[in-house]
Amino acid sequence: MNKKVLVGLAGALLSVSLVACGDKTVAVTNGGKITQSEYYSSMKNTSNGKQVLQQMILDKVLNKEYGSKVSSSEVNAQYNQYKSQYGSEFETLLEQQGLTTTSFKNQLKSNLLLKAAVRANISYSTADLKKQFKSYQPKVTVNEILVSDKKTAEKVISELKDGKKFSDLAKKYSKDTSNKNKSGRVTPFDNTDSSIDSAFRKAAYKLSNGEYTKTPVKTQYGYQIIQMVNHPKKGSYNDHINDLKDQIATSKLSDSTTLKNVVTKVLKNGGVEIKDKDLQNILSSYLTSSSSSK
Repeated sequence: MNKKVLVGLAGALLSVSLVACGDKTVAVTNGGKITQSEYYSSMKNTSNGKQVLQQMILDKVLNKEYGSKVSSSEVNAQYNQYKSQYGSEFETLLEQQGLTTTSFKNQLKSNLLLKAAVRANISYSTADLKKQFKSYQPKVTVNEILVSDKKTAEKVISELKDGKKFSDLAKKYSKDTSNKNKSGRVTPFDNTDSSIDSAFRKAAYKLSNGEYTKTPVKTQYGYQIIQMVNHPKKGSYNDHINDLKDQIATSKLSDSTTLKNVVTKVLKNGGVEIKDKDLQNILSSYLTSSSSSK
């Protein structure tokens, strides 16, 4: 919802691709050709090249251990969620961030694999789960109208009170081009969704199904009017143990210490061997001793 960064990889490493080593020609100039071997030799000792290899190793190990927990349908669902959220701006944002459909989906999968690893390698005390439940809210579905000033927002609310349809007013007044022609529909979110302004979330969770905010909600984007479409009941603590674990694991993705501990454990169990002697120490910050092979 007006957030211009598609996704930030939670992993400690970089996700891109590295060309395979070989004698195949990469480029030809009037001064001679450049082979894959030459390109590899040039890239491998750069900071970016090392990060590429680190991520490739991690992705291989994560996929072996947790690939069964991350389905293509889950990756596609996240991709479609972003696509729906950004609407006509989506393709432009991909291009601006140097991404293609395939590379973006690879990033999403890397995130999901890392999250699966974190979830499997952290502990969940009853106290932690109950603390998380206090702030827990199920995913809600809302519509919104975004305007630039309070006076216009109050006019929209007045027209809603007069019986005008929310969808019609969204199309007429909303500045949010990603959803104004879709009744102002916002991708379902819960209490952990950082793409949703905190003031917006707080106001939304006070609404019952069919209700809309009777006063404008001031957010970082402007003034918004929110209509609740589906607000599931929170239920009891025991109904949401898995959801609570998932939220705790998600929060740990921003904890560098937890991430390093998890990545270290995964790599140690991953049978990693570094074949290139010049790259023997590439994982030294994660492993107590480098793998070696002559």
